[in-house]
Amino acid sequence: MEAHNAAPATTPDTTAEGFDLDPIELRVLGVLIEKAFVTPDAYPLSINAIVTGSNQLTAREPVMAISESEAQSAIDSLMARKLVSRRDQAGARVAKYEHLVRVRHSLPPPEQAVLATLMLRGAQTAGEIRQRCERLHRFDDIAAVESVLEHLAEKFPPMVATLPRAPGTKEIRHMHLLGGTALLEEMAEAQASGTTAGASGRNRIVELEEEVARLRGDLDALRSEFDAFRQQFN
Repeated sequence: MEAHNAAPATTPDTTAEGFDLDPIELRVLGVLIEKAFVTPDAYPLSINAIVTGSNQLTAREPVMAISESEAQSAIDSLMARKLVSRRDQAGARVAKYEHLVRVRHSLPPPEQAVLATLMLRGAQTAGEIRQRCERLHRFDDIAAVESVLEHLAEKFPPMVATLPRAPGTKEIRHMHLLGGTALLEEMAEAQASGTTAGASGRNRIVELEEEVARLRGDLDALRSEFDAFRQQFN
């Protein structure tokens, strides 16, 4: 069940810990955290893998088109902030990178998973976070997600905030604070005017269209296999 007594969004001073990342830095850092969970065998990541992950068409809000040079600039900036480090591996032909969020901010896996999901997909309800975190970390119930959100909000400086309830909605949404106060204020204003709800609906439509396209592709593949099987008896 969603928490209804959460404090409204505030504008804490996050710049002291470097919580004023730009959109590309946020995307790159979010990808590094995510891929540490979902592709551990291919981790740390090369710049090429970071670009690919950053420009995914699914599980990203917004969809971005980051160039290799932009990704490298973001990596350099994140390294200067001690949020990312370069990992030199024996025999590796290219540089690879890993995030340091788990060490620098003492975040266990559940908190890393929630933070990455918020960074990659924007403001969400606890229920949405639980569903979208499935590949990163499995939460038994929404209460477990809310507990993580509360802990992230209580850190100093806080890493997560609760947005004011949008008009006509029953559930509250949460967002990360790594983009600084400007992003928080922008999201709060958008949600108050109802524009975020509209964007969420459009995002859901895109997700459904992608799922239909995937299912059609699977059906076409099955048809091809069946035709090949049938031809063996002609």
